[in-house]
Amino acid sequence: MTPDNIDVWVGLDVGKSAHHAHALDRDGDTLYDKPVRQDEKAIRSMLEHLSRRDRVLLVVDQPNTIGSLPLTVARDMGIAVAYLPGTAMRRTAQLLPGDAKTDRRDAHVIAWAALKLPETLRDAGSDDETLAALRMLAGHDEDLAHESTRHVNRLRSLLLQTHPAFERVLKGERATRDATLALLERYGGPAGMERAGIEDVKDWAGSNGLRAGRIIDDMFKAIGEQTVTVPGTGMAETIIPSIARDIKAIKDRRREVGRQVEKLLEDHPLLTVPASMPGIGVRTASSILLGIGGDIANFKSAAHLAAYAGIAPVTGQSGTSIKGERPARGSNKRLKNALWQSSFVASTKHPPSIAYYKRKREQGKHHNAAIICLARRRCDVIYSMLKNGALYQGPALAA
Repeated sequence: MTPDNIDVWVGLDVGKSAHHAHALDRDGDTLYDKPVRQDEKAIRSMLEHLSRRDRVLLVVDQPNTIGSLPLTVARDMGIAVAYLPGTAMRRTAQLLPGDAKTDRRDAHVIAWAALKLPETLRDAGSDDETLAALRMLAGHDEDLAHESTRHVNRLRSLLLQTHPAFERVLKGERATRDATLALLERYGGPAGMERAGIEDVKDWAGSNGLRAGRIIDDMFKAIGEQTVTVPGTGMAETIIPSIARDIKAIKDRRREVGRQVEKLLEDHPLLTVPASMPGIGVRTASSILLGIGGDIANFKSAAHLAAYAGIAPVTGQSGTSIKGERPARGSNKRLKNALWQSSFVASTKHPPSIAYYKRKREQGKHHNAAIICLARRRCDVIYSMLKNGALYQGPALAA
């Protein structure tokens, strides 16, 4: 988006029931400065008034949720749209006089940034129905993941309070395995399992198709390490089964979300491209596609994509006193997390990635730095795959 093909810049500070629109012309003069109701008729009327003889760019501060309707109406009218990130908006506000925080000033800041600093704008996303559905599923899955983490932390807290040795047995992913949750739901915890006895627990697990022989042995070994009963243990073991049920229900809901995402993959062939790369699953592939706005053409090069994701180092220099590089702080967090997580998985499962990671560690880099280096290398491959619509072909990532 360049100033050459736009005549009117409209900044829209979006709100729940009403927005505030501020429009500027090429000279920076105000053409429109009024509240606009959050309904199609009012938004369409405002845009029709501004676009009668001029080419309009509509810029919002939130491209999703309450900003979705204005963007959809603008696209339906053939009007260009863009998005101003919050960080860029706050920095731009500091360049303009005044400290007030009002909808009217915010709309002016958005319009002024679009006119004077077009490089701060981001693509507002496409109107692709599949990507819109994917965005909603991704948001729902993130909510479920946070909810699951909260329940797991509560479960660990109760076990740590009443039987620390038992809690240590459930380290890492052990606490959320289906077999573990089923045992906790059935027996409540170490005290309930001890009353039942190891043979009864193993018989019940076997009759219910649970492959939990080793974890049951570890649980009973931990139970034998503590001979005293901590006050509150009885109440804790009446609460633990309900927490285990909640975690199981959330896992089931996340599996259903995963199946819905996989169905969307069938309807959007491009989504299968990143999923073909080692370390990238269905959810991570969707996060990558959502992070780039569904169109790799938004990025001029792999370096541009890496900088946008925040995995390219930022150079700091001031004369001879300060010189070095640091991780980028401003970035697309969804995209950065997806690239980091997939690179972490690849560093343990994918031989070329394992070799590259080891070389970086041998060069003295810490774990996180080595993963970021690997993510940067993989970013080049992902960019090429998406640009050419080609599935992953190994080996790759040669040093």
